Amino acid sequence: MDIVHAIILGIVEGITEFLPVSSTGHLTIVEKLMGYQIDSTAMTAFTAIIQIGAILAAVVYFWKDIVRVASAWVVGLFNARKRTFDYRFGWYIILGSIPIAAVGLLFKHEIETSLRSLWFIVGGLILWAGVMWYADRYEDKLRKPRGEETVSWRDTLIVGLVQCIALIPGVSRSGATISAGLLRGIDRVSATRLSFFLGIPALAAAGLLESATQAKHISEGIGWTPTIVAAVVSFGVGYIAIAWLLKFISRHDFSVFIWYRVALGVLIAVLLLTKTIGAV
Repeated sequence: MDIVHAIILGIVEGITEFLPVSSTGHLTIVEKLMGYQIDSTAMTAFTAIIQIGAILAAVVYFWKDIVRVASAWVVGLFNARKRTFDYRFGWYIILGSIPIAAVGLLFKHEIETSLRSLWFIVGGLILWAGVMWYADRYEDKLRKPRGEETVSWRDTLIVGLVQCIALIPGVSRSGATISAGLLRGIDRVSATRLSFFLGIPALAAAGLLESATQAKHISEGIGWTPTIVAAVVSFGVGYIAIAWLLKFISRHDFSVFIWYRVALGVLIAVLLLTKTIGAV
């Protein structure tokens, strides 16, 4: 992979990782248009590894929150009298991260091979847009949506279970988790923040696992230099995307993302049906 392609893919990853539009879906589409074999082991590993850059952006952005929750969790382990909401929230995040770790490892082969077809991305984009639309309307009907301080272990477990659906390219991890949060009665900003907190361990683990197990394929296929360049670019762009999304969601609903998903899904379907591009 040349550096220009790496930069473009890093930008795509940074923009789409946290927006509810499916970063894996977008990366797969762009990689296909660039002429790469999207179901190859090297390309699958590349797609997972460059997510580390975007995840590091989330860690930096939410650093104070992460330190606060982690510190309270550690203190609470040794002192029952100081078990605050942050202590419990730490356990909630751990609990909510278990489902995707288990499902991801169990179906790792299918995720990296069979599900790489563009038809899955088309289905994920369009069908989950309907779920997002329903969740968005549901939040609008609530008299008083719940804030982050009301989140329970049931909320994070349910959101974590729904996060597993995002292993299907096109669904979108953030789209799945935010929708689940909204349907639990959580307000848009709090649901989006919860999506970030659950995404950090899930995506960091996936990226590190691919780095450790697929290093040979990256070296012989894509190359480590473009992979690192793409990850660095995704870090910078991802940080900007996080700040923008939280500000945007505080004033707007998810309609723009819903219609974008439908339009992109229809466009890719047309390209596939006219055989302009292949599904894999």
